[in-house]
Amino acid sequence: MIYQVYPRSFQDTNGDGVGDLAGIERRLDHLVALGVDAVWISPIFPSPMVDFGYDVADYTGVHPLFGTLADFDRLLAAAHARGLRLLLDFVPNHSSDQHPWFVESRSSRSNPRRDWYIWRDPAPDGGPPNNWISDFGGSAWQWDVGTGQYYYHAMLTEQPDLNWRNPELRAAMLDAMRFWFDRGTDGFRVDILWHMIKHADFPDNPANPDWREGMADMHKVLQLHSTDQPDVFAIAAEMRALADSYDDRVLVGEIYLPVERLMAYYGKDGDGVHLPFNFQLIDAAWDARSLHRMIRDYDAALPQGGWPNWVLGNHDRPRIATRVGEAQARVAAMLLLTLRGTPTLYYGDEIGLTDGAIPPDRVRDPRELREPGLGFGRDPVRTPMAWDGGPQAGFSAAEPWLPLHANWRTRNVAGQADDARSMLSLHRDLLRLRRAHSALATGSLTMIEAEGDVIAYQRVSGSERIVVALNLGRDPQAVPVRGTLLLSTIGSDVFTGRLEPDEGVILLVQD
Repeated sequence: MIYQVYPRSFQDTNGDGVGDLAGIERRLDHLVALGVDAVWISPIFPSPMVDFGYDVADYTGVHPLFGTLADFDRLLAAAHARGLRLLLDFVPNHSSDQHPWFVESRSSRSNPRRDWYIWRDPAPDGGPPNNWISDFGGSAWQWDVGTGQYYYHAMLTEQPDLNWRNPELRAAMLDAMRFWFDRGTDGFRVDILWHMIKHADFPDNPANPDWREGMADMHKVLQLHSTDQPDVFAIAAEMRALADSYDDRVLVGEIYLPVERLMAYYGKDGDGVHLPFNFQLIDAAWDARSLHRMIRDYDAALPQGGWPNWVLGNHDRPRIATRVGEAQARVAAMLLLTLRGTPTLYYGDEIGLTDGAIPPDRVRDPRELREPGLGFGRDPVRTPMAWDGGPQAGFSAAEPWLPLHANWRTRNVAGQADDARSMLSLHRDLLRLRRAHSALATGSLTMIEAEGDVIAYQRVSGSERIVVALNLGRDPQAVPVRGTLLLSTIGSDVFTGRLEPDEGVILLVQD
């Protein structure tokens, strides 16, 4: 199981209101007790922090806000001593406009690093080269007065896209990955992998016929030519070859694509990323029949040797407890942690955090600041972790960089640790069962036909057979399955064939 840490919001140790590497080290025992296998840390590299670390100014350093390389080495050693793996967030599609490479690139058209970024002449009318739109709204092209060309930025203007068609840039980025592998880093989550190569001729993207007012600006066009290009798979293969040249390393790819396109990122003969992120649960309607089909079809679509994975939330999307409510968030936790494959858990979901309320004067997210009022801001899902009911929830000695959630005095780790029916205890119990039962860890998955609000499936390994049945509704539901109850989301002691409202159960079935 992978646990995502958003470092600004996990634990502050130096009193500046922002989390740091020493804070992650301090809380490693919480992750061990939870049952985590690997920790993924969102970007910690030097950065102007326009997009809070996803605008990298140095791929082989640590931002002073988070500490030093020595602090990273101590964290890595402490994690390994506890049997935890450590993954970094690699951001290869774009850098900061303050990265020395881009400073050189924009200095003149003849600079040796000019082609390390994507520069194009204006269109015949003097405007942008094409109609591509930034994910943050507006044209994806920024005019540079000094050199008389536009540069491309899929994200903010301060995040120019790197040109992965340039072999020198490609080598430099692989060297950056090698730098962290040599230090002992166990792998990377590769940011927006599907964006990394663009159509060589830069044609216009087609208009989106389904776009309506109130939708994000980026959806005015279909990203047919600006993302998911065939040449991207060669890059993924190079990254995979580099990872495989070390012992036991992993690559996780951020790829928001339909399943039929996602599968290609496993590569030919397994030479792609190990885990192309499967985000279907984040966007899915919380409906038993549609979830049944989604799980069945995803598992069936996996290529030979492809290992599945599941995600309920991350630093960009609303929290699961906000989307489905507290009772169903417990059911969702059982779903995530009993499906076949590697689950990723976002920090705070183990205590049932919901999206925080961010007053207008505390908004920090550039996406909300650039497209205000549309509800795309990500600050609500990045609020500080609550460790106890003391000052600042044990997160910091100072006022945190974002407000704490409203009920932090009761919804915190210390307050749930000894409560057998808390959300934290449920997550610990679920991960304990994954470790104890091979059927849940690595067993096959077969969907069980059910009706109404029930979703059910069987996990099998050797002679061990486990059935998971989940009630996604508010009414009791009969389930024609019998077995020894291993765990109930509502604390039931026995299972008599009926799921209570908002109940999920794990049953050990004897043949």
